[in-house]
Amino acid sequence: MAMNGYEGGLKMIEELTTNAGQIQDKVLSEILSRNAGTEYLRGFLHGQTDKQLFKKNVPIVTYEDLKPYIDRIVNGETSDILLAEPITGFFLSSGTSGGQRKLMPVTAQVAKKWELFRGLYESLVIKHIVDINQAGKRMELMFARPEIETPSGLMATSVTASIFKGSGFRASLPKLYTSPSETIFCPDPNQSLYCQLLFGLIQREEVVMIGSFFASTVLRAIKFLENHWQELCYDIKTGRLSHQITDSRCRNAASLVMKPNPEQADLIENICNCKSWDGIIRKLWPKARYIAGICTGVMRQYTAELEFYSGGLPLVSSLYASSEAFCGINIEPLCKPSDVSYTFLPNMAYFEFLPVKNERDESIEMKSNNEDTELVDLVNVKPDQCYELVVTNSTGLYRYKVGDVLMVSGFHNNAPQFQFVERKSVVLSVDMEKTSETDLFKAVTEAKALLDPLGFILTEYTSYADTSSVPGHYVLFWELKEKEDKHCKELDPKIMVECCFRMEESLHYTYKIYRKRNIIAALEIRVVKQGSFEALMEYCVSKGTSLSQYKKPSCIKSEEALKILDSRVIGKYFSPKSPL
Repeated sequence: MAMNGYEGGLKMIEELTTNAGQIQDKVLSEILSRNAGTEYLRGFLHGQTDKQLFKKNVPIVTYEDLKPYIDRIVNGETSDILLAEPITGFFLSSGTSGGQRKLMPVTAQVAKKWELFRGLYESLVIKHIVDINQAGKRMELMFARPEIETPSGLMATSVTASIFKGSGFRASLPKLYTSPSETIFCPDPNQSLYCQLLFGLIQREEVVMIGSFFASTVLRAIKFLENHWQELCYDIKTGRLSHQITDSRCRNAASLVMKPNPEQADLIENICNCKSWDGIIRKLWPKARYIAGICTGVMRQYTAELEFYSGGLPLVSSLYASSEAFCGINIEPLCKPSDVSYTFLPNMAYFEFLPVKNERDESIEMKSNNEDTELVDLVNVKPDQCYELVVTNSTGLYRYKVGDVLMVSGFHNNAPQFQFVERKSVVLSVDMEKTSETDLFKAVTEAKALLDPLGFILTEYTSYADTSSVPGHYVLFWELKEKEDKHCKELDPKIMVECCFRMEESLHYTYKIYRKRNIIAALEIRVVKQGSFEALMEYCVSKGTSLSQYKKPSCIKSEEALKILDSRVIGKYFSPKSPL
């Protein structure tokens, strides 16, 4: 199935989604034909490749189940433990969603799948928004952590860094992107971001897209710009890079393009030196057509603030992918972030779905092991039903639980479309209740509306279950910002207390019953000073997480992370009464 130009990509999407069932069967057949003789599958299939035998005998697994096999390959044993094809390296997950960094085998086939996947979602952008390969440049903020050598001699790297190292991507950089490779591979994320913003401002008249893999990274860049625009303008005015940038490769790249441009610097300075940064992105990059970045899942909390800065530019969430598989694309890229659905592409992996049920307490739970846990094929999922994604791929993962909960929002031809609901593993609990990522998001959304009349915006939040005393209670860390940066407004303690109560009112019924019975103590909001979540991000990056892959945790598990936020608390507020 060949793809020639964006019209070829659109045609391929139609063919793939129309023949989803047959393609899924073919994908599984090819995976089993190649790998039935591996040590892992031989124990379940005894060399056979029958689909029904696969479904009956091969267990549903998590990373912990496969880790002993992966560790053997990491330590130098041959890859035929899990797959027949030679392994070329490993993907290293960020660890910021579930708290654990994972190594996933990679083969040469993965890069080819990415190129196809990227071509398909870019064909939709070209159809609906702009021909990003012809109209101008992309100011895409990209960060690659250094590779890690494993005992096997094979390298481990993030998915994004692997993409950036690809020959096809590197060849397209000068023509299509504002950031040179030297800035992408700079080991210092702050120096990298400074230089990428500088190059983006120098080429501001050519930029048609501003983006990054996650919406949070775009927002972080704008906040970074708020703190450094004067220095950046001085660099543009003088044609010399700030002495704060010590990375030699970044300095060399800058020396090739920088020259004094006082007129451009004055123009940018006048734009930035304004009362409000409402619409600043469109003002700084006047030819930009959209902002790219995943806005679903935990990224939903950033959309309101990004919309404030965007000046009406659409926020486009193009794709759903993970370290385990490239899964789906958004075939309606101009839809609202809250309406984003991903159409699964049946040629990317073999997808199965574990049904998820909604308990009466409104929190999402998986079916227990002694219930019917038969997995549902891609084409047989039911509209409005929630499922946990299970992947079988060509790189050694068989019936692997990704940990994402998805809801079927519809179908495109015969391929289902899913809305991302939450990460299964992220919950708060101090007793028998379970509060999900979605529960938290809804409650925070209700509570933060009380801040609007005060002129404050909630920019970041996270949570943790404080069980250091009995009864335990929920703690929310909130970072707030004034809408107009006057630094003269004070938080009204009465409103913050009301925010605590509003959150409790918005949580599920089980939580409210437990509060009434004093099984759970009053919910607490701890307001932290500005920059606290930046410090949390820097801590995670210092531990090896790539900035491109960083997702702020919805629930704090690490003692170190908790100390970072607790040391920056400037106000504590408690719910005044039970919500029932």
